Amino acid sequence: MAKKKRIVRKKAASGTKGGPPTRDRAADAVRARRAGSGKTIERIVGMGERVVEVSLSPRGGDPSLEIPTRTLSNTRYNKSKRTLEMGKATQTRNLFNVNQAKKFMQSLLLAAGCKDLAEEGKTLSLRGMYYRSLHTIAGTKEKTFADQSESDTILEDLEVSLGALREELHVFAKKRGTMVGNITIEDSGDEIDCRRMGSGGYAIPSICEPDVVKFGKCDAKFVLHVEKDTVWSRFNEDRFWEKHNCILTEGSGQPPRGVRRLLHRLHHELKLPVYCLLDCDPWGHYIYSVIKQGSINLAYESQRMAIPDAKFLGIRAIDYSRYDLSDDVQIELNDKDTARAKQIAAYPWFRDNRAWQREIKAMLDNGFKMEVESLITKDISYVTEVYVPDRLSSKDWLD
Repeated sequence: MAKKKRIVRKKAASGTKGGPPTRDRAADAVRARRAGSGKTIERIVGMGERVVEVSLSPRGGDPSLEIPTRTLSNTRYNKSKRTLEMGKATQTRNLFNVNQAKKFMQSLLLAAGCKDLAEEGKTLSLRGMYYRSLHTIAGTKEKTFADQSESDTILEDLEVSLGALREELHVFAKKRGTMVGNITIEDSGDEIDCRRMGSGGYAIPSICEPDVVKFGKCDAKFVLHVEKDTVWSRFNEDRFWEKHNCILTEGSGQPPRGVRRLLHRLHHELKLPVYCLLDCDPWGHYIYSVIKQGSINLAYESQRMAIPDAKFLGIRAIDYSRYDLSDDVQIELNDKDTARAKQIAAYPWFRDNRAWQREIKAMLDNGFKMEVESLITKDISYVTEVYVPDRLSSKDWLD
């Protein structure tokens, strides 16, 4: 009788003899985040050392922090770079000032928390950072933070004080934004083909720095950024990105920092033009302004966020008559809309731009605003099959 063969099943090995090592992606991601955190840790330690030096000085002293002022009055428009920049005004936060002591303590508390995250190669959400730093101060009934808004504001102060993005402090916000198109990326060690993302698309993470998101093969010729996920879904379902060889992104309204950072990298690293399809209203104009010139709160990071060459594809005030749209698409401008439009028209980067002055005036003269979805009244796929192809082929956009 023939002997039965004994089947030996080898266990998957990780660096063991007899088989190739398996890849620990979680460990790889942690190591990558640690490797990119050296400068951030140095800055936090430097800030702490300056406080300690003053505290232990034989002459005595009032430990303090210098916080750059994040206000419109401390923001200027650089005409040559075409971006917003932060001025030099600062506010001093002293330990021995009753009105400033709490914020001083909060700043150091959150800085220490960010240092721990960077050293461990881990990240936390804004909400998680709030809870990590929340406790009742010994001997009192005083909590370190009244609510998360206090924590978020201090984190923004730390960003500008340390010259580091929130993402470099290992803190992230809620994901908001989607991408699909002719590009392959590597996200935390996982290869993702954005050509095969189904109806949902790739969820753009809050942290899009090069040590987390790397670009692979890219065949796209441009990026089309749309305002809302509803419009994005129409473009994705019609496979616009495949027919026109592009990357399609959306920011669910005002694009979060992750989306803006990714758009900036796609434009500057891959040299892809960025076109914006936004509503014809003050909000759509403001979104374009933020993508193009940067925002007041993040003026200190415009060089890593703003895209001065981004183009406004539409919707335009003239489109109501140009495409013979019905009266049903008109949304009457209210007093708040009118005031906001005039405020945007007065921005330095719009004030001296004749094309934009004409555009905002035309919208005000119309007395109504319009959404991108208004084109659905022509045909379900009118925006993907007629409107955007027309605007791109004729290079009819605002700069």
